[in-house]
Amino acid sequence: MSKAVKFYEFGGPEVLKVEEESLREPRTGEVRIKVQALGLNRAEALYRTNTYTEQARFPSRIGYEAAGVIDAVGEGVNEFQIGDRVSTIPGFSLNQYGVAGEMAVVPALHVAKYPENFSPDVGTSLWMQYLTAYGCLIEFGKLKRGDAVAITAASSSVGLAAIQLVNDAGGVSIAITRKAEKRDRLIQAGAQHVIVTDKEDMIEQVDAITNGKGAEIVFDPVSGPYLEKLADIVTPEGLIVEYGWLAEGTPVFPVVPAIVKGFRVQGFHLGFHVTAHPERLKAGINYVNQRLQSGAFRPLIAEKRFTLDQIVDAYRYMESNEQLGKIVVTV
Repeated sequence: MSKAVKFYEFGGPEVLKVEEESLREPRTGEVRIKVQALGLNRAEALYRTNTYTEQARFPSRIGYEAAGVIDAVGEGVNEFQIGDRVSTIPGFSLNQYGVAGEMAVVPALHVAKYPENFSPDVGTSLWMQYLTAYGCLIEFGKLKRGDAVAITAASSSVGLAAIQLVNDAGGVSIAITRKAEKRDRLIQAGAQHVIVTDKEDMIEQVDAITNGKGAEIVFDPVSGPYLEKLADIVTPEGLIVEYGWLAEGTPVFPVVPAIVKGFRVQGFHLGFHVTAHPERLKAGINYVNQRLQSGAFRPLIAEKRFTLDQIVDAYRYMESNEQLGKIVVTV
């Protein structure tokens, strides 16, 4: 038996329960991981509230990101063995493979080894954020030296990863956040410019930073009515990448600005656009690992930590938007 996080109805963090369940043996193409750390992300909150791309079937497990040690392998798995230190790559079905718990069974295709000198806390803070930034900005955005990238929700783990990626690629990182108290911490995290939307006009600030041309790429998980504002800060023939839909309300596509400026709006989902493509996934893992080893990528973990039995509090903390960096749950 082992502990697992499950829920039986849609709702807030309070619907999550930590329960005992029987161990499952990995089937063909799967591995089982003894979990040491979990990383939380926004997709799980959408899944739990029935606003995600996949609808939960009850009782449902939850959790995309885990780091630990492989303790069993299924038939046909040759690239991993018992004892390997690995972390999971999101994109699998949460109905089939939620990883929040003491043990997790996942497809071997959604697992990667992480550097030996990294702790499990860091190991679980890698693939969602860096591969999302890589897929959006390198694969889709074709980021070039000198390009300005406006990064909304910049204090999230994906936003922080994007700041590091843009800086490493020679671009101009423009971090956008609502809260003034996050300005100094975003600068310390590497942002070249920070715009606090509660106190500053985003359009005026981007205009000043880019000398009137706008951002070549806008990297955004908010969407909704916010999309109209992003149309005002993207450069003509630029790119807005939408990798989430955190805002309430239906997105309003800015038709007139799109016609006048000729920009593109590109949707992105890590599972559909990176992990489902083996060559693209391999290239992304290599890209990230090289920069982890060089120190260009440095995962930032939220100061407040939680245990598995505090999983409800951990998700409440994530949804408070108070954190800077990845929220980690120790198992």
